[in-house]
Amino acid sequence: MLMRQFPKKFTGTIFIILLISMVWSLNGYSAENEKRSKAIFAGGCFWCMEEVYEKVTGVIAVTSGYTGGRVVKPTYEQVSAGETGHAESVEVIYDPTQVSYDHLLEVFWRNVDPTVKDAQFCDHGSQYRSAIFYLDGAQKRLAETSKDNIQAIKSFGGPLYTEITQAEVFYPAEDYHQDFYKKNPTRYKFYKWSCGRAQRLEQLWGKS
Repeated sequence: MLMRQFPKKFTGTIFIILLISMVWSLNGYSAENEKRSKAIFAGGCFWCMEEVYEKVTGVIAVTSGYTGGRVVKPTYEQVSAGETGHAESVEVIYDPTQVSYDHLLEVFWRNVDPTVKDAQFCDHGSQYRSAIFYLDGAQKRLAETSKDNIQAIKSFGGPLYTEITQAEVFYPAEDYHQDFYKKNPTRYKFYKWSCGRAQRLEQLWGKS
């Protein structure tokens, strides 16, 4: 059977239509990417920080993981044993047209105890340190300004130990840690209560 031959004019029209469709798709992809920014924070148990940030309007996704250490692809067992230098942390993907990095910083401070070094609430060790991992110069300036403001406004009777340091590779934690507060609500609530997190945060910042 002979192959049907399209007229050259018709073939050219199809090519132009396909080209326009590709351009529209790329523009749509670029526009979507422009609405996504990233932030990384460490505030002790990443289960708790994930819950906090997933409830913020404008946040698209939150991933529990590890960063700031010296071991490639660390496991939870390694990190929790304090062997890798990593901190339990969360990677926050957000829409900057809906929520600012400044607001994410406000949320961060209200959910950490900056008065202790290498610990958060009942969890102790550098793997539970509080930290802001900045991804660029703008985030660094905003983080440093926010820390200065906290020191000026609040009187904690001592220094703030929260680190502000350049972000390194972020390694997502194992699947069973993701959305732990949703998957295991009873165990999560018992941990959070027994750890004294809410009680200490109220002492530091007042009722939310």
